[in-house]
Amino acid sequence: MTNLEQKTARLTVLIDPAKKRAFESLCAAQDVTPSQVVRKLIREYLHQHGVPWTPQPEDDREDNS
Repeated sequence: MTNLEQKTARLTVLIDPAKKRAFESLCAAQDVTPSQVVRKLIREYLHQHGVPWTPQPEDDREDNS
């Protein structure tokens, strides 16, 4: 297992192709990656529902928003 694999986990999400294209286009227009947006949404969702979690240093490696 590589160092990156120890610090990250993959989440597979199935969405329809048109929605994926629109999402990727919006992300590009806002100069963020889809992964950055999804990570931010997950953090906000956990916070909204009062779910505690311990951030890892790599959680914010690309998330400057």
